[in-house]
Amino acid sequence: MLLHGYPQTRALWAHVAPVLARDYTVICPDLRGYGASSKPQEVKDYAFREMGRDQLDLMAQLGFDRFDLAGHDRGGRTAHRMALDAPDRVRSLTLMDIVPTHLLLDQLSTPVARGYYHWFFLSQPAPFPERLIGADPDYYYESCLLGWGAARIEDFDPKQLIAYRAAWADPEVTRGMCNDYRAAIDVDFALDAADLGRRVTCPTMIMWGADGAMDAAFDVPGTWADRCTDITPQAMPGGHFFVDTDPAGTARALLNFLKR
Repeated sequence: MLLHGYPQTRALWAHVAPVLARDYTVICPDLRGYGASSKPQEVKDYAFREMGRDQLDLMAQLGFDRFDLAGHDRGGRTAHRMALDAPDRVRSLTLMDIVPTHLLLDQLSTPVARGYYHWFFLSQPAPFPERLIGADPDYYYESCLLGWGAARIEDFDPKQLIAYRAAWADPEVTRGMCNDYRAAIDVDFALDAADLGRRVTCPTMIMWGADGAMDAAFDVPGTWADRCTDITPQAMPGGHFFVDTDPAGTARALLNFLKR
């Protein structure tokens, strides 16, 4: 199972999934609130626990009791929660370019606050961010794609950009994505605080963009050392969106990890 992040959709995996599908059955859903998925009204319904429950239920309906799980950005945060809540279901975990949610918010530094300002903009009460983004969605969301390290618009596949822009054109997608960030502060921070003593026990690969904002601010695999028992670190060329800019390298790293 491959889970995309913000501000994207399952189209993120367009060049990764076919490579993995030579050896695996690959499932690429839209997260709750994103793309073509459902978009409930309440902020609490966008907690990573709820978003993860969607994916656990989906995999059960498809007949997969245990599966390998990878997530980028918000998909990685959802995947982390899934591995904590259903350790018997997740065979291996790959987290892409994130540090733990609780750590990021609890130990917020000036460079992270500036680079990841969107956490605090998007989490403002509705309809403030929705109205500002709605004035020019492509301008705002493309600024996100280009703002977190080592990417140009030319680095993104034009067909994938078309898919992303189609989602951004829907005001309900913007509302759902804002609610995701509201829930991170209003709900997930407390849930993660309660679970600080728990560890992910399955094999876990930590991937990150070597030229991205998280690498500049953190020892990314080190932030997971007290949260996972079995870590494989894997730096990737590029910034936050290395899945888009280096899909072949991303697929290769995933295959090497999964086959081990």
